[in-house]
Order: sequence, then C-alpha cells, then structure tokens
Amino acid sequence: MGLTEDEDVQRMLRGSLLWKVKAKGGCRERLFRLQEDGVTVCFEGRFGRARSPRSFSVSHIEGVREGRQSEGLRKHGAAFPERHCFTLAFKGRRKNLDLAARGEEDARHWVQGLTKLMGRLQAMSQMEKLDHWIHGVLQRADRNKDNKMSFREVKSMLRMLNIDMDDVYASKLFKECDHSGNERLEGRELEEFCRRLLRRPELEELFGRYSGEDRVLSAEELQDFLRDQGEDSSLRQARTIIRTYELNEKAKQQDLMMLDGFMMYLLSAAGDILNQEHTKVHQDMSQPLSHYLISSSHNTYLTRNQIGGSSSTEAYVRALRAGCRCVELDCWEGSDGEPVVYHGHTLTSKILFRDVIESIRDSAFEKSPYPVILSLENHCGLEQQATMARHMKAILGDRLLTQPLQGQDPHHLPSPELKEKILVKGKKLPELWQEPRGVTSLLDPEEEEEEEEEDEEEEKVQERSPRRSLQSLQEIKPLQAKDASQVSPELSALVVYCQAVPFPGLAQALRHPQPCQMSSFSERKARKLIKEAGPALVRYNTHQLSRVYPLGLKMNSANYNPQEMWNAGCQLVALNFQTPGYEMDLNAGRFLPNGCCGYVLKPPCLRSPPGEGARRLALHIRVITAQQLPKLNRDKGSSIVDPFVRVEIHGIPADCAKQQTHHKLNNGFNPRWEETLRFQVRVPELALVRFVVEDYDSTSCNDFVGQFTLPLPSMRQGYRHIHLLSKDGASLSPATLFVHVRCKSL
Repeated sequence: MGLTEDEDVQRMLRGSLLWKVKAKGGCRERLFRLQEDGVTVCFEGRFGRARSPRSFSVSHIEGVREGRQSEGLRKHGAAFPERHCFTLAFKGRRKNLDLAARGEEDARHWVQGLTKLMGRLQAMSQMEKLDHWIHGVLQRADRNKDNKMSFREVKSMLRMLNIDMDDVYASKLFKECDHSGNERLEGRELEEFCRRLLRRPELEELFGRYSGEDRVLSAEELQDFLRDQGEDSSLRQARTIIRTYELNEKAKQQDLMMLDGFMMYLLSAAGDILNQEHTKVHQDMSQPLSHYLISSSHNTYLTRNQIGGSSSTEAYVRALRAGCRCVELDCWEGSDGEPVVYHGHTLTSKILFRDVIESIRDSAFEKSPYPVILSLENHCGLEQQATMARHMKAILGDRLLTQPLQGQDPHHLPSPELKEKILVKGKKLPELWQEPRGVTSLLDPEEEEEEEEEDEEEEKVQERSPRRSLQSLQEIKPLQAKDASQVSPELSALVVYCQAVPFPGLAQALRHPQPCQMSSFSERKARKLIKEAGPALVRYNTHQLSRVYPLGLKMNSANYNPQEMWNAGCQLVALNFQTPGYEMDLNAGRFLPNGCCGYVLKPPCLRSPPGEGARRLALHIRVITAQQLPKLNRDKGSSIVDPFVRVEIHGIPADCAKQQTHHKLNNGFNPRWEETLRFQVRVPELALVRFVVEDYDSTSCNDFVGQFTLPLPSMRQGYRHIHLLSKDGASLSPATLFVHVRCKSL
C-alpha cells in the first residue's frame, strides 16, 4: 500500500487491545491487528480464545468518527474517556463498530491510520487494485508461508479466484513459469504466473485493431479510437491521454502508447460507463422544488422490518449519507414529556425525538449541501408538539427554515439552491389563527390514507398470519395523546413550504394550484391515479409536491417499483432504505448523476407537459467479458460461479424490457460472452439501465452476484467498464463487466 513506514500504520500492524462496545451494552476487549495486505483488519479475544478471528476490510469503511459520535457510544460508552473512543461506520448494511482504546495515543494512531489507508485505497488505479487483490489471494493460498507456491497451492489459489481451470492447462502454465524447474513458483516466476492469469485477450485484440502490426498506438491511431468512442478526438486530447496513462517513459516522450498504458486508460474513470461529467452537480438547480425528483426515505428510523425491528438514529445517518434528502419521523407521546420516534402499534424500539434531530443536524449536509425535508407524522399532544418545535429550533438553529424567503413570492416553491436548510413538512393552522393554543382538528393526511389501507389489508393479512399474532400486535397501544389530531401553533409555525393536506382531487387541485401544499399517497392510491388520470397527475406534479409511500401493512418493509411513480413526475418517492433489492438499486441509479446530491431535474416532458420527448433510440449492448467476480460460497472451496449477465431497461411501461446472455460454466474470473442484446427505447430521458450478474442454477433460484444501475442519458457509448456493486450497494472491487454500447436515434 506504500504506507508501511508510516508511524500510525506501523502501530496498526503491531496490533492494539481495543474495547469493543456492544450495541446492547457491555464490552469486550479484543486484539485488533492490521494484516500485511494493508487492507484487512482482524480481531480476536485477548488470548486468542475467541472463536476464529473475525475481520473487516478497510475498503468497506464509510467513515471514521472520533469521540462518542455514535448512538452506541453515546448510550454505552460513558465508562471510557471521550478521547479514547472512535467509531467505524461501514458501507452497506454492516453495523457500526464502536471502539475504545486503552489510551488517547492508541486511539489517535488507529483513527489517523485508517483514514490514511482509506485515502490510499481511493486513490488506487484499477490496475493497482488488481495487483493488490492478487497479492492478498497469494498470501491466503500460501499455506505453509514459505513464499513459494507448489502446484497444489496454485490449484487452491485458482479456486479462491473463482476459476475452475482445466488441470492440463493449469499444469502447462505452471511449468512455463517455473524457470528454475524446482516445481515451486517464487518471486518473479509467481509474478509472471499472475500476469498471465490477468491477461485480457479481448483488450489485446482491441488494441491490435487500432495499433496495427507494430503493436504500438500512435497519437493519431488513438484519435481514431476516441472518434469511434464518441469522445473528444482532438490530437491534443490524444496526447494528454498518453501522458496520463502510458507507463513507459520512452514511449510517452514520443507520444506513443503501449498495451499496458491502453489497459490502464480503459480501466480508469475515463473508461467508465458513467459519464464522468455527471459525477458532479451539472444540472440547473434554480428551478422550483416541484421540478426535481428528490431522494426520499420511508420509516427512516428502522434498521430492519417495521414490526419487530429496532429504531436507531444511525439509520438517519446512513440514509442522509446515501444522498437521501427527505426523511420521515413518526412522532409519538413519550414518558417524561419527551416525544419519541418509532413505528406505532408495533414492537419496534423507541428513540428520542431530540436524539434524531441531533443526528440529522450532524449528518444532513455531509454528502450534499441541498435542502433536507423532515416529513413529520405526528401523534403527539399539544404539549409534546410544542416540545418538538422547541427541540428543532434549539438544535437546528439557523439551518431550520422558519420564514418564507425574502424577496420571493411566499406562495411559490423555492429552488434547491436553499443550501444547508432544513424544511419541515407537517400540518399547518389556518393563517389567521390567533389563539395561544390550537384546538382545531386536523387529521394527518397520511394517517387518514393509512386508515383506509389498513381496513382493506386487514382481511388479507388475517388470512395469511395466525390470528393470535395479529391480535397481540393490536393490543400494543402506543401513547397517542387525546389531542393528537390538533396542531400546536409552535409546530405549525415551522411549516413554511411543505404544508401537509389531504388530497383535494385532481380537478380541484388543477383549478386552484397551491404550490406550498403537498399530499401523500400510498403506492396503491398512486397507481390508481396513474391508471385513471396519468397525464393530469403529471400536470399536477409540475407545480406541487407529491409524496408516495409503501403500503402500511407490509410486515417485512418491502418496497415497490419507484419507476412508475417517477414516470408520473412524483418527486418524493419514499422507499425503505433498510431493505435491499432491485427497487433500491433503481433509486441509487436514479440519483447517481448530478453529483449524488439527492436532487435530479425532471426531463422537460415532466416539467412542461405535454412537451416533445427526445427521439426514440435503438440501444445495442454487447456484453464482452467479466473480470474477478466474487466467490459466492467462500466456505465451499470447490464452488465456482456459472455467471450470466442480464440487462434490464426500466422506464415507461412500453420501454420496460430485459434480455440476458447464456451462462458460462465454472468461470467467475474471466468469462467471455461476446453477445449483443438489443432494445428499443421510446422515452430515453426517463429510462434506467440495470446490469445484473447472476450465478446460474438449473435446480433452484439463481444467486445474485452483483449489479450496477444508471440512467440511460448518463451512459457513455463505446467500450466501457462497469464496476459492480453488492446487494446493499457496496463496491465489489475489483469485479467489473466489459461491454460495448451503441445508441442510434430512430
């Protein structure tokens, strides 16, 4: 990793005793040690008595927080000095690791060391990642740690690499590299073996096609390649690429590119399928909020399902760090006058409203500066509502928007340029309210909607689940105040642009638009509206915000397909962020461009209907190869994937389609398909493309290997690499797909 001389990394390599603070209280001392690969950290009981050592990869860490900056350490870390404590927050669904060192110096070494290693990993090129990955596999396969590999150890390494190589071929390759003839590969021999394994014949062929017989690419020949890629093909650009990626100094000086440099280029961000311009905020951000799709979360407080899962402030941190800009708070009466957040009528645990607001303050703008909307579902009485308002004002301070913007029509929605501001969505008292206490009855629109849903769903659920369990759930009465249907003036005053109202019906709403009023729809109600009055709903959504949420009685926090709601211009399509699946993949893909800031400008056909859509497209995707697919069953040495690739189009109903390649037997290392999948897309500006790799199984369900989703307008043409993600959105580096994309207007 190039950091072995660093003092912090040295300390991590030697290992430290750290207290591991458990989520439910209690702590254990464990020996944490960074492995030689500079990426893996193992930990075990002080005297090696714990079960087999556990480990994690530095590449899976999202962030390192110093002090008591997590729910776990705030609750259970009081026994340790603040400066001894730190938290590792992971990507995906892995829980935080709350740690306390024996001394301040030790904690500092780990915090600084991990931060440096994370930075180094991020800066690594794809080629370095491959080298590093192979090095890690070699270390695991070298059983007797003599830095030499017998043929048996090489066979075991190949299985770890997800290759079921024919014995004859493996033996031939082994012998060709064993220059010393001692039936052991070491040093240079091992390097050569790995290099030959990592060969990319398809890239060599592509390079040969443009470089001709001399196998050297001139700047002019590189221009031809860039032209075919649909990119800037000026001589200046070709020379810049050579100077950036060519490894051989002599070639570089003569403006020439060798095969290794060409591979470096194609494996870099410049060869990525995602348009790199779109990794920054590149859209017009000055339009009203109703012109954007806004990344939104439902039941944000839950870490698992909505019946017995636990509620946690960490769930808010995760959602906000994933670019979410609208979070939900279900607020109920708590003891000691303190409102709590949890899923009422269920066994989910409770968290203090105050703690949730503090977490939101600390993480709202880490990943995106654009405004965050707090969607309040309120079941508190007037007193605790006033407490909620007090907490929000005291904790959020200037970030809380409490007045319409100066110099702007208070009846029009602002733009997302309202940076680092927090907006409250909730019920509002009529404007001329004079009394000190609100005594009006205003049913929560979302509550009203859920009541209807629950009546309809009740019978279905009773058919499916034992009566007793349902009854026991209904007996859990949350503390809902008698005056919960009333609104306190203090809370009402904080609602400026997102006033929650029952839906008045499309005819009324289109006749008398009220941009600062918004309604919520269950997925079923939204589908019904789309089916019965789709174009009218699109028009309504040009000037008012709509929030769509999953059905209330889905026990497992299942999601719905957000695409059909986006097609109708609904902005706040709320999903259970804690539930991985294709729905969350689509959400991540939708908000991937525009710098992952949580706001994406709707296409013109949804902003000023019935505008002309873009031209229809013929989309041809040639799936060429995959590289280093992860091994699904690590415990079973002999199990190797039989991968196939499926490409899915998610867009308007007429565009939804999927096609797949054949599967390749026993090769997850470098399978080659060379199959072209063809699609016709009528409304490209709304379409998402999802690439999925699965492990073929003739007897049962195929297993998921990895996926990547992006909007069609953000996809680049030509030869491209796709960096695959796991089920919960974490990187599967160095796993990639290599494809050729061609789009043609029809």
